[in-house]
Amino acid sequence: MNKKNEEIQQNFLAKILEKTKLVNVKVMMGDSTITEQKTFDPNEVTNYLENMIQKLDEWSLQNVSITNNEDLRRIFTKFEITEGNYLISGHLSLQFHVLLFYKPVQRVIDSQKELAEILDYIKKQEEDLSNNSDQFVLNKLKEMGYKDFDHQKLFEIFYEDEEFSKRVYAEIEKESSEEFKKLTQKKNELIKELDSLLIETYQTSSVLIDDTRLVAGEEGCLCTLDIEFIKNNNREGLFDPRKMSNSVKDNILKKLEQLQEQINLK
Repeated sequence: MNKKNEEIQQNFLAKILEKTKLVNVKVMMGDSTITEQKTFDPNEVTNYLENMIQKLDEWSLQNVSITNNEDLRRIFTKFEITEGNYLISGHLSLQFHVLLFYKPVQRVIDSQKELAEILDYIKKQEEDLSNNSDQFVLNKLKEMGYKDFDHQKLFEIFYEDEEFSKRVYAEIEKESSEEFKKLTQKKNELIKELDSLLIETYQTSSVLIDDTRLVAGEEGCLCTLDIEFIKNNNREGLFDPRKMSNSVKDNILKKLEQLQEQINLK
């Protein structure tokens, strides 16, 4: 059975290599450089696993699932079947990384430029307001119809008339808030548009990994098969295989061969 387990692992690895065949796609980097990136189609793996488990008669199956943890993803399925007092369980999985690029289109460059100009403008406005606050207030007062104010008089009036200062600053804040609101809205629209122009590429390694390496986030495919002894509704991973009857051994081997056959199907 150990030999059969090794055969199944190698068969699964060969299938994953087939389903993750790399192709070249043109992408744009953040600095607008266009280059080629190698990638594969994860749907090929998902469809393969879904078709495979549909043909595993009598097995208890878990639907094919996809985990999404930032740039690390995993496509996997689990299944099990009992034979006498023994439970056969399996776990098939592919773990891979996602790399983001922009579509190689002119709109990406235009949006990035427009967004940079808005961010620069907002930063400059904040700096101007901070560095020239008195002059900014004087200009605002002139717009409101007040004339012949200088910096000293401005200080005296604002110090003596709190209500007046509140009204002036309210006008400035209202105007600034409206402008800032429009700029923020445009900024968010551009960021959303740039997000829509992103494309995902995928990379993995053509190696078999174990559960420890899977949890550690390593790339590769996993194929684990376990046989456990059921005693008093408890699973025992350690048992004496010499106590297993020949008929149970034969039936377990048949079930593993059934699994192997489905793994090898297109």
